[in-house]
Amino acid sequence: MSSLHKSRWGAGARLPPSAGLQNFRMSLGNPRLSCRSSVNSALVILLNYLPVEKALWSTLLKKQRELYSQFLKEMIIQPGIAKANLGVSREDVTLEDHPLNPNPDSRWNTYFKDNEVLLQIDKDVRRLYPDMAFFQRPTDYPCLLILDPQNEFETLRKRVEQTTLKSQTVARNRSGVTNVSSPLKTSAPNSLSEYEVLPNGCEAHWEVVERILFIYAKLNPGIAYVQGMNEIVGPLYYTFATDPNSDWKEHAEADTFFCFTNLMAEIRDNFIKSLDDSQCGITYKMEKVYSTLKEKDVELYLKLQEQNIKPQFFAFRWLTLLLSQEFLLPDVIRIWDSLFADDNRFDFLLLVCCAMLTLIRDQLLEGDFTLNMRLLQVSTKIHQEWGGGRRTLFKQEIFLVYNTGI
Repeated sequence: MSSLHKSRWGAGARLPPSAGLQNFRMSLGNPRLSCRSSVNSALVILLNYLPVEKALWSTLLKKQRELYSQFLKEMIIQPGIAKANLGVSREDVTLEDHPLNPNPDSRWNTYFKDNEVLLQIDKDVRRLYPDMAFFQRPTDYPCLLILDPQNEFETLRKRVEQTTLKSQTVARNRSGVTNVSSPLKTSAPNSLSEYEVLPNGCEAHWEVVERILFIYAKLNPGIAYVQGMNEIVGPLYYTFATDPNSDWKEHAEADTFFCFTNLMAEIRDNFIKSLDDSQCGITYKMEKVYSTLKEKDVELYLKLQEQNIKPQFFAFRWLTLLLSQEFLLPDVIRIWDSLFADDNRFDFLLLVCCAMLTLIRDQLLEGDFTLNMRLLQVSTKIHQEWGGGRRTLFKQEIFLVYNTGI
C-alpha cells in the first residue's frame, strides 16, 4: 500500500471503542435481546466502522464514503489509457514502458498481475450464494462514477471481457500458487455467459462485491485476494444492500468495504499459508476446536480420534469462513451478530463449532468413518440434522459455556 493510501486509510478507518460499547455488545450477544430495526446499526459499531455515539455518524460516513470514491477513481481504470472521445492522447505504450516490459515497476506488469487477481475474484463472485437470486439481480443503486459513459473509467466487467487472459482459467490458492489452464480442458459452468449480461447502465450485486474485493486486493498486496474472501464479504454486503433504510442501501458498497476490511484485519491470518502453524494460524485454531471438545464431551472426542477424523477435514472451512457456508444466509447473519458482539469473538466461534458437533453427537457416535466424514463435510446435511437451526445451536452453545461435560 502506498504512503498516500496509508495516510488516507489511517484516518478514521478503525475507531476506538467507547464506554457504551460493552453494554451494546451485551444486548446483542443475547439472542432474545437482539431484535433490531436495522442490522447495520450493529454491524458498523461491532466492526469498528462507527462509534456508538450516533451524533458522530454523519460526518464520519461522509468522509469514509468520499475516501472510497477516491479509491474507485484511482484503481478501477486501465493504467495510462484515456478514452478517445475525451481527446486525450494515448500514453500506454512508450519506449520505456510497454506490454512486454519485464520490469516489476512497469505499469503493464502491474496491470497483468491485477488481471490474474481480478479473474479469480470474478469466477468466485459469479457463483456467490448460487441458491439465491439476489446476487444476480441488478442493484437499485449502480455506481454512477463507474458506469457513466462520459467518464474515463471502465467497469471491471469490461476489463474481464477484454483482457487477453480471458481465454484462461486462473486460480490462486492459499499457498499463493497461481494455476492457469485452458477452458477447453474443463467444463465451463462459470463462464462469462453463465448469467445473463445486464444492459449498459445496470450492474448486478455480484459485480459490486467484485469491485469491493478488487479494491481490497489492491490496497492489501501482501494478501491480495484468496478464495473464501467472497464468502466473508457476501453476508456483509447483503445486510447493507437489503436494509430498509435507503441511505444504507445506496452506500452499501462503500460501507461494506470498510466493514469487510476491519473484519479481515482480525481474521486475515487464516488466509495466509505461511502462518498456518503459528499460534495465530488456522492449524492452531483447528486444534483448539478438538481441545475444547475434549473438555466438553470427551466421549465424542475419543470417537473422532479413534476414527482418525482430524479437525482439518471439516473445521478448516468452519473457522476460515466463519460458518458462512454451513447455514442459510439469514442464519449466518444472526450467528454473526452474536459472534461479533462477543468480546472474545473467536473463542465464541470455537464453542459454536463444538455445539455443532455435540448436536449431532448421537449420529457421530453410531457412524463409521465414511458416514461421519459425509456428515461433517456436507453443510446442508448438517443443517438438516440440526433441525432447529440457530435457536437450537445457541441453546447448545450456552449449555457448553456453563458445563464441563455432556
